[in-house]
Amino acid sequence: MSPAAAACRMLAPLLPMAALVLLAGGCGAGQPVPLVALNRALEQDDSSREPSLAGRWLAVISARQGRERVQLVDVDRGVQLPLPGLNRPDAQPLSVSVDVAGERLAVVRQLQGRTELVLYQRSLGSVRLLPITPAGVPRRVHLRADGRQLAVEVSRNGLWQIDLISLP
Repeated sequence: MSPAAAACRMLAPLLPMAALVLLAGGCGAGQPVPLVALNRALEQDDSSREPSLAGRWLAVISARQGRERVQLVDVDRGVQLPLPGLNRPDAQPLSVSVDVAGERLAVVRQLQGRTELVLYQRSLGSVRLLPITPAGVPRRVHLRADGRQLAVEVSRNGLWQIDLISLP
């Protein structure tokens, strides 16, 4: 047997082990990395909750000086966008969801003693009340990525149910 053949014969049992070592090393390379600057900007609020992340858009409910409001952040640019007409001083947001275009936000909020589901269209600055049929109390909402459908958790007669609502 040639010296090269002998060397190959000796190394052959080690090849699977070498492949595992290479794969394990490759798996560790993709560790999660916090977005420190954006996280610090979000920490300026007293608290934040109910995050909804779609594409480059992050919608959250944040509290500052005792007042809760919905915020929309462009994660790629690290800037907060204005939401004129959405954050009323007499309303308390409970849940928020954003579509992948950052155009539509679905919000469950309490206003004047009632809990309601609304759809906010950012380009128009408009808020539209979405009826719950049959009647119920909404608690949590999730907007589909394309903004054409939403799922809402609704309480009816002491039971929690999920309604799917198609949007035009």
